[in-house]
Amino acid sequence: MTNFVNTNLVNTSSFRNTDMNKKILITGLLFGIFGIVLGAFAAHGLKELISVDMQNIFETGVHYQMYHALFLLFTGSTKFISDKIKVYVFYFVLIGVFLFSGSIYGLATNELTSFDFKTIGFVTPIGGLSLIASWVVIFIDFVKINE
Repeated sequence: MTNFVNTNLVNTSSFRNTDMNKKILITGLLFGIFGIVLGAFAAHGLKELISVDMQNIFETGVHYQMYHALFLLFTGSTKFISDKIKVYVFYFVLIGVFLFSGSIYGLATNELTSFDFKTIGFVTPIGGLSLIASWVVIFIDFVKINE
C-alpha cells in the first residue's frame, strides 16, 4: 500500500531535542485549552458571582495565560532557539503562568472561597518577572545568532 504521508512535511530531524520540544508544545496546548475554558467560565459562570472589576482582573489572568500558551507553541516549534534556552523558557513560563495567572484567578474570586488569596498576593509580581525573564532569555539568544 502506498504511504500517503509525505515525511518531508514533518521533518523531526530539524528539532534537536524532540522530547523537550514535545513537552513545551504539550504545555502550550494545555495552557491554551485551559485558557479558553477559564475565559468561558469567567464570561458565563462568574458573571453573576463577582463584580465587573473582578471579572476584568480574572480576564487579565486568562489573557496572559493565552499569550504564553502561544509563546510556548512558538518556542517548541522553532529551531532558531537553542535547546538550553528552550529549557529556561519552559520553566520561566511554567512558573510565571502558575504564579501570575494563578494568583490573579485566586484574587479575582477571593470572595467566593474560604481561603484569603490576598495573603499570597505577593507571588503575582514574582510570576510576572518570571514571564518577563522568559522573553528576555529568548531575546538574548536571538541577538547572539550569527546567521
